[in-house]
Amino acid sequence: MNAPPTPSTRPLVLAYLARREDMRRFFSVRTGRRGEVEDLMQDLYLKVQRVEGEVIENPSAYLYRLASNLLLDQLRSQRRAEARDAAWRRVSHTSLGGSDIADTPDAEAAVCARLRLKRLTEALADLPLKTRRVFWLHKFGELTHAQTAEQLGISRSAVEKHISRALKHLIARVGR
Repeated sequence: MNAPPTPSTRPLVLAYLARREDMRRFFSVRTGRRGEVEDLMQDLYLKVQRVEGEVIENPSAYLYRLASNLLLDQLRSQRRAEARDAAWRRVSHTSLGGSDIADTPDAEAAVCARLRLKRLTEALADLPLKTRRVFWLHKFGELTHAQTAEQLGISRSAVEKHISRALKHLIARVGR
């Protein structure tokens, strides 16, 4: 019974160990980034370790093929990430003078908006029930004055007075 080959007896592992610095230069010339080179070297070593039981006539050429495939995989992954980021940027940003401007408010503006919404909600709660209902149907229910009047069984003039009263109250409490 044959013992499994140790890493030092497998031809592809031996080729990797013999050409390690050549492979590092191969990656370095093509990527230009040290961190990526180290990641690619690790990935290549893991791929080399997984190749078992195959007869490889030219281990050095096979090693370079594996390295080239890793570079292609990395390039495809980068292109997918760039396309995904560009699509997100188109949806989430505005461009002004060649610079991206985020459409989202800054933290201070978000806090101010929440506080203003809280004051508005409290001011709406302070309105008399009938005025609040008229205001709600017209502004949030998107009904016209005539539709609001019809639904509540009041005159159009009464709707206008309730809306006016509600707006004055909200401006006094919350501001413009």
